[in-house]
Amino acid sequence: MFFGEFEYKLDEKGRFPLPPGIRPSMKDGLILAPGTGEKCIYAYPLCEWKKLSESLKSTTVAPSKMRRLNRALFALAFDVNLDAQGRLTLPAPLKSYAGVNIEVIVAGVNNYIEIWDKEIWESEKKASQEQAWQIIETLEGN
Repeated sequence: MFFGEFEYKLDEKGRFPLPPGIRPSMKDGLILAPGTGEKCIYAYPLCEWKKLSESLKSTTVAPSKMRRLNRALFALAFDVNLDAQGRLTLPAPLKSYAGVNIEVIVAGVNNYIEIWDKEIWESEKKASQEQAWQIIETLEGN
């Protein structure tokens, strides 16, 4: 499980370290994919990415919608590894998609992490915090 918010700066080669507590889960590699509907990058441990892939295979969604979803998730994803110092280099297309400049936020989001440009994250974090209670109330009603 991933949780917490961590702030880093990209170095001159566009790298940043993952938080030490997250690294062991990513030792076998990780998959980076564009956030769906959000200007961030999703980072999944390989085992979680495989679970996601399997769950999508068994979903009963119209084939045309499933093709679109598969394209959005898999065609734009990157299989990456941390370097010996636990640093991650963001692929240029994802960096551009997420609007990542120099300051990045790594946010733990249960079974994956999200990578955000700091300025965009501050706005998203505020909106999430404002809406969290409404979502919780909905869940409690079920």
